[in-house]
Amino acid sequence: MNFSVQATLENEKYQLLPLKESDFNRLYFVASDPKVWEQHPNKERFKKEIFQNFFQGALESKGAFVIAEKDSGEILGSTRFYDFNEKEKSILIGYTFYGVKSWGKNVNTQIKKLMLDYIFQFVETVIFHVGKDNFRSRRAMEKLGAVNLGEEEVAYFGESPKINVVFQIKKDVWKFKQDLH
Repeated sequence: MNFSVQATLENEKYQLLPLKESDFNRLYFVASDPKVWEQHPNKERFKKEIFQNFFQGALESKGAFVIAEKDSGEILGSTRFYDFNEKEKSILIGYTFYGVKSWGKNVNTQIKKLMLDYIFQFVETVIFHVGKDNFRSRRAMEKLGAVNLGEEEVAYFGESPKINVVFQIKKDVWKFKQDLH
């Protein structure tokens, strides 16, 4: 399949820009707040050396983005596409985090909509791994219309495995939901 998992995506307010090595300091500025990671599987990612591992995995995935406010260029967080399965026509979206100032402002919903509208041109299924205790993200998945498939142990890049909740959105369900709006 010929598509880019790191295409620049944008709407009126936000941009998803391919992650570059030079983004480290600006992204770490957002990630260095311990509150950002309270519900994530690795609560220590606010520490620079642990975040460096996360960032390295993001670069190596070749599907990671910085999330930026379009007008100001301010970095709000990061997300990525990963584990494309051509046979199953599926891909994962995850490793998403936002700075506290973006919480509760509908940013995640808009970013996921951008990603899903784009990627459903190429796949039939999108899967999300959400940390078991990440109740904010679990609610966000439900708001998007994702189906909870149960729990699974997931090993993040360079980290020990953690229990995650697996969510799924099918292309036809997503398109139907968008047509209703």
